[in-house]
Amino acid sequence: MKTASCNTNIMDMFEKGKVLKICAPMVRYSKLAFRSLVRKYNCDICFTPMIVAADFMRSVKARDSEFTTNERDRPLIVQFAAHDAQTLADAACVVAPFSDGVDLNCGCPQRWAMSAGYGACLINKPELVKDMVRHVRNQVDNPNYTTSIKIRIHKDLKQTVDLCQKAESAGVSWITVHGRTTEERHQPVHYDAIKTIKDSVSIPVIANGDIKYLRDVESTHKLTGVDGVMAARGLLANPAMFAGYEDTPLECIWDWVDISIEQGTPFTCFHHHLIYMLERVSSQPERKVFNSLSSTAAVIDYLQNTYGSVHDLIT
Repeated sequence: MKTASCNTNIMDMFEKGKVLKICAPMVRYSKLAFRSLVRKYNCDICFTPMIVAADFMRSVKARDSEFTTNERDRPLIVQFAAHDAQTLADAACVVAPFSDGVDLNCGCPQRWAMSAGYGACLINKPELVKDMVRHVRNQVDNPNYTTSIKIRIHKDLKQTVDLCQKAESAGVSWITVHGRTTEERHQPVHYDAIKTIKDSVSIPVIANGDIKYLRDVESTHKLTGVDGVMAARGLLANPAMFAGYEDTPLECIWDWVDISIEQGTPFTCFHHHLIYMLERVSSQPERKVFNSLSSTAAVIDYLQNTYGSVHDLIT
């Protein structure tokens, strides 16, 4: 890992009055190569995938495999799963020279995470969240370094407001709200709940959930008054979404090929991303053929034969 020459002050970005566009933490997917791609298409801030802080601190091998970055990978937020304040603070201190903030995952609804005391179970432990935020703030030696949390909402929204206000009192920099409860998966996002949370704190709030097109960024902002919008599946389907494209443009597909080859992205990851990107622009028979490809060379041949090369875009 190389240290970038300077840290971005993310809080200054919020003060510019625009709605920030953010790439969500996604297990297996929001790694360096994909972050490099979405940054080319108007993504303001990127998150790493969720990293279990205790495992990260346990071995150098875990740190090297879980966290990869470069000098152009900024602004960058490193998201950790943790249930112990000192472990989170230790992990934050390790990544602070290479990033612009850490985020505590308080929203992952997966059973393994919650049974281990991570993720969404933390929304029911506001005092512990306060303690973890405070530890990071006190121990990272950089006043511009942000400490944020990503949460889901309670059925009783008063509990969520209480959690957010307690986190604010502990010095949390900003809060991302996924507008569903822990039990909800594909139900409609509760925009009214996000608005209530935004109105109850004085720090920036990010909305997350069902952002599939650039127009969803503006409509979510109008409904909630949030300071930024975070997308996950929408960006997987179209990494150029924040630049206003309705579907993944050919230029973006070839950018992904170039970045993947340059960074040595494993084939499975390289292929999976393209499966997502092509889903809305290819027919079912085409998808069946593409999904069965088993080498980078075969993928490149298929793309050139089916969609054309980058040179075709210019001529």
